[in-house]
Amino acid sequence: MHGQLRELLTNYGKVSILWFDGLGGKKEDWKSEELLPMLRNLQPGLLINNRAGLPADFDTPEQRIGRFQMDRPWESCITIGTQWAYKPDDEMKSLPQCIETLVKCAGGDGNLLFNVGPMPDGRIEPRQVERLHEMGQWLEMHGESIYGTRGGPILPGALLASTRKNNTIYLHMLDAAWMNGNVVLPPMPVVAQRLAPSRPQAVSRGAAAPIKIVSARVLPSGTATLSPAENGLLLSIPPEYFDPVDTVVALELSGPAMDIPPFALPNTSLSTGKPATASNVYRNEPQHTADKAVDGDFGTRWATDAGAMSAWLEVDLGAPTAFNAALISEDYGRARRFEIQYLDAETWKTAYRGGKIGYRLKAKFPTVTAQKVRLNILEAEEGPTIWEFQLSKLD
Repeated sequence: MHGQLRELLTNYGKVSILWFDGLGGKKEDWKSEELLPMLRNLQPGLLINNRAGLPADFDTPEQRIGRFQMDRPWESCITIGTQWAYKPDDEMKSLPQCIETLVKCAGGDGNLLFNVGPMPDGRIEPRQVERLHEMGQWLEMHGESIYGTRGGPILPGALLASTRKNNTIYLHMLDAAWMNGNVVLPPMPVVAQRLAPSRPQAVSRGAAAPIKIVSARVLPSGTATLSPAENGLLLSIPPEYFDPVDTVVALELSGPAMDIPPFALPNTSLSTGKPATASNVYRNEPQHTADKAVDGDFGTRWATDAGAMSAWLEVDLGAPTAFNAALISEDYGRARRFEIQYLDAETWKTAYRGGKIGYRLKAKFPTVTAQKVRLNILEAEEGPTIWEFQLSKLD
C-alpha cells in the first residue's frame, strides 16, 4: 500500500485530501507512523483523515452527526439514502432531513460529506438530483448562515442549532411552528479575556466587554422582535415567516460572535435526564441502555435485540408532572404501532396512539399528569431503537 500511495501522490498532480476507509486494525498493521510523514512530504498541506490507526487531521463520524467540537476538525459522512451504493427505489432522506443534517453539522462546528451513489451507468438517480437541487435552492436564500461560518455559540438541540461569523449569530429553528415561534435567549456569556484570532493562545486584547444582541431578522427578508423576558430576551417570529424546513434568524451583536463561549439553551424537555428503564436492551450493552433515549443527545440511542418485535421504554419523572406533547426520534424506522402511556394508580392508560414513528414524530394530546410514562412500541418489523423520547408541556 505504501508504494501505491507514493505513486498516487506523485504522478497525479495536487492532492488535497487523503480519505482512508475500510482499513481497520491498528497503526502497526499499516506502519502508519512511517506512512503519514511520507505522504505529507510528497504533498505538503495534505489533509488526512483518522482511519489509518492514527488521529491525523480530522475525525469522520459515519452515518451520524458529530458532537459539538471546536478543538479538532471533523466531517460527518452521511448518505442521502440508506446505503453507500446505489439501490433502486431506496428510501431517500426528505428535504427537512437533508437540511437538518447540513445545519447540525455546521452548528456542531463540523463539515458534511453527503454521499450519493451513482447508478450502474454512472448517472446520479434523478430523485437524488432533484433533492440536491432543492438543497441548493435553500442555500441560495440561506447560504450566509452556512458558508464561511463556525459552529455555535448556542449548542445544537432537538430543534435548534446555531452558526456564527463576524458580529452575527444565525439561529436555526428547525420547527418554528412547534416552538410557537418563540425562543428565550439568555444573556450572552463572556470570556475572561478576548483573544486575538490569529494566535489564540498567545495574544490577549484585554478584558472582554459583555456582548449583547442588538437586532434580529429572519432570512431572507423577514422580521423578528426582541422583548425583555425574565431570563433574557424573548425572540418572537411572526407565523408568516415560519419556514417548514428551517426558520433562520440572524442575531446581530454588539461584538464578535466568536468571542462568545459555547452555551446551551435551557432544556424544556421534562424527560431529559430522568431515570429510565426498558423491557429490552441490545445485548445488554451499556451504550444502548434506556437512559440514552432521555439524555438530550441525538447521537446516542436506546436499542433492542434483533427479533424484538415489541418493546417499551419507561421514564420516571420524579413527581406527578403535567405534559401534553412528545417528540420521538427513531433510527431505522422499524416501529409500526405504538402508544404513549401513563401510570394512573396501578393502571397504564393511553395518552396517544400512533403508527410509524420514523426520523421525528411530534405528538400533541390532551394534558395528563403522571409520574411514570411509557413509550410502548406494540409492533415493530425488527428490534426498535430510539434516539430521543422527550416530553413537554406546550402552551
